[in-house]
Amino acid sequence: MATVLICRRFPRLSRVTTFSTTAKCQAESGSSKSKQKKEENPETANTRTESAAKIQLLNPLDYRVLYNPSAYAKSRAASQQHAARNSDQALGDAFTSPGTVQVQHTFGTASSQALPPLRNALPKPKSKPLLEQTVSAQLSAAQTKEEAENIKTEMHDSKEDPRVFQKGRPEYRSLSYDKFELIETLPLEEGDSILHSVAVCKGSQSPGTITDYFCKLSCLPVEQHAALVSEPRFNTLCRCAVKNIALFSTSDLIDILKACVRLVVPPTHPLLNACENEFCRRVWDMNLDQLLLVADCWRCLERSVPSYLSILFSYANMHWKDLTLPQFVQLIYIIGEGRRSPADLTQKVESMILKYLDSFTLEEVGAICLGLFKSLSGISDHVMRKIADRVSPQMEDMSTYALVNVLKMLRYTRMDHLPLLKELGKVIPARIPTTNIQGIMHITLTCSSLHYFDEGIMAAVAMSLPSKVTYCRSKDAAKFLWSFGCLDYEPPNEEEFYSSLIEQMHRKLHEFGKFPEHLLTGLLGLAFVKRFPEELIDYALRDEFVQKTRGSKYELKKDLFTLSKSVEIECPSYQGSRLPPQLYQEITEMVLNFAEQEIYVRPEIVEAASLLESMLGGPEYVKNHMILPHTRSSDLEVHLAMDGHPIPFNLKNSVADKKLKDIGVRLTDDLMTQLIKGRCNSQSLMEVENEARTPGQERGEEAQTPRVGDRAALLGGALIADARLQVEPQSGHGLEAPPTLTLNRHPRGVKLAIQVSNRNHYCYCSKRLLGLHCLKRRQLQQLGYVVVELPFWEWFPLLKRTRLEKLSYLHYKVFDPALLSRAG
Repeated sequence: MATVLICRRFPRLSRVTTFSTTAKCQAESGSSKSKQKKEENPETANTRTESAAKIQLLNPLDYRVLYNPSAYAKSRAASQQHAARNSDQALGDAFTSPGTVQVQHTFGTASSQALPPLRNALPKPKSKPLLEQTVSAQLSAAQTKEEAENIKTEMHDSKEDPRVFQKGRPEYRSLSYDKFELIETLPLEEGDSILHSVAVCKGSQSPGTITDYFCKLSCLPVEQHAALVSEPRFNTLCRCAVKNIALFSTSDLIDILKACVRLVVPPTHPLLNACENEFCRRVWDMNLDQLLLVADCWRCLERSVPSYLSILFSYANMHWKDLTLPQFVQLIYIIGEGRRSPADLTQKVESMILKYLDSFTLEEVGAICLGLFKSLSGISDHVMRKIADRVSPQMEDMSTYALVNVLKMLRYTRMDHLPLLKELGKVIPARIPTTNIQGIMHITLTCSSLHYFDEGIMAAVAMSLPSKVTYCRSKDAAKFLWSFGCLDYEPPNEEEFYSSLIEQMHRKLHEFGKFPEHLLTGLLGLAFVKRFPEELIDYALRDEFVQKTRGSKYELKKDLFTLSKSVEIECPSYQGSRLPPQLYQEITEMVLNFAEQEIYVRPEIVEAASLLESMLGGPEYVKNHMILPHTRSSDLEVHLAMDGHPIPFNLKNSVADKKLKDIGVRLTDDLMTQLIKGRCNSQSLMEVENEARTPGQERGEEAQTPRVGDRAALLGGALIADARLQVEPQSGHGLEAPPTLTLNRHPRGVKLAIQVSNRNHYCYCSKRLLGLHCLKRRQLQQLGYVVVELPFWEWFPLLKRTRLEKLSYLHYKVFDPALLSRAG
């Protein structure tokens, strides 16, 4: 059995608990020529060949895992990317933009390994073959029945699939182009005769004759269409039509346009330019059925017609009350395919949805959601909830395609509709194996975007994905990694799952130059679950790639920052590319400025910081800041000695807060007692509460710092305080004098990172922490901090209770003997 170091096929991985992985395989036999050929084409996997593999990981800590690469079906050209981008990565404090997440990682090894050379994908043919021909060709190439089934499952026609709803009602036949309409095939001889007549007459035919010629020629056998469109005599016919364009009746002009659809005339053809201009001129003389039909033909021709659509939307706005149900659904479909959202139609769209909601078929509901999603149309929570209410009880009867479209809109509106999500967990796992990869991606992304964790759904996705992974676009692979990382879920087949996706990221490396956000999205998702593919991270942190991120339409600096700093903390031996120091400084300042305006000032954080200062002795004992700016959430830092006493460390803020300017001090009995005896009489916190806050005066209160052994008494409510120096400035605001402190000698103790959490840190309706916040707490612990949480389900209700109750709770959290034992 041979043992080889994997350097290209399987990327090196690093985990926080870095490890070495050994896989047992049969030795590979074959000529050096065949090996070289396989090396040149890494996407071609020999399913009969297995090789012994030893994957060296960073910081090995005896973590062992069996790696068994699967055989994958041959990949095919991916469908076009959707333009709409979901708001899927909002993670509370962490990610403020709804876009894709990017991250940065750094790794070190004894011998650095170069990235494998980039492979370019085969170029797409300019003229897209018919779906049936593509299916037939791929099925014939498939070697096994399983491969054939996979290809059938993964076939996605971005033009035809969204039009399935049109088969549900006969009314759509007058509103849309039907490619399945039965048409009698024209013999080749008759076609040649028509072209001969065109050449002889040279454009002298009547508009009716020209229309008839177009209709007949479009009935030639499909395999003849490409040759016909490039035929000089056909171009003569087109010039004749353009010359007489104003003489055609509207119905004749529509027939010519439909003929162009059948012939797959290029969208930039001069004839189509003339037709668009003429239809724009005639809009107000056409009926809505004709307008929608023409718009549908433009979609079939893949021609962008913004001027025509603007006029169509204006027409629809004026005749809104006359729209029938099919006309409305077809209009929403056109709006979606045009990627345009008419602002003046938003309220009318919502009212029409509510009007017809119970009458829509489930496919029409899916079509409406897809149209709204593609056009980035806003929709109220009320209407989205009504749609979800309609879908939930009938989900089993809904096609997976229509259901995925509803999920896209649910994700876009960030609607937490629990009945629909619960029903999804019952219906969708069984469908995952027969759902194409893009559909599975949208299902998974919806769960992560809504922070909804359903182990049945996620496990089904994980088990199905390795055999489908070669069908993943770069976007799909990245979103899968992000979703699983966001929900902090590592499935039963985690090694196979993650290895297959990381390998696919390597295959798609050439795509990340155009879509840099996808690489960062995937790497951040991996970082959440302590996985760091060294070569991909090195590539993402190179200057060339960083420059490409600047050209993205998404803000990627913060995500580069998160990635890079995470690698710096968790993979200290990493020796690859790093972000330049000036970029670190720029992003850090940007993050901190945001925190000062949006995070530090949140009421639940301000209240906790204020009470801690009062309890511990002043601002020098508490610091409200970001210990880890790259995680974009705040911490309340507190230092305790081993005997339980707080240690002052925030001296900068203390000095600033303690500057006394023209302050008058009122002599009180307590003050005189303390000056004479050295300390004041002890009194309970309750007594201090009762004495405080007379009009125009605010009393400073401070609880005595308890020793660890006194914690039982504290929890019993007998919280004893030292009434320290009370000074009252002339302004009327209380100011507490600092206690006598030994600043130069700090006993060995513990640093607390107190987290004031909120709902966005957790999965929906659960106490399962999201991936980013798992990463943050993990890294704080690695830096020597003990994490103390004030969970929202405990702290938020306390905000409405008395000060004494809040102080008692904070004592319970801060002076927990278990915290000091961890530091020991």
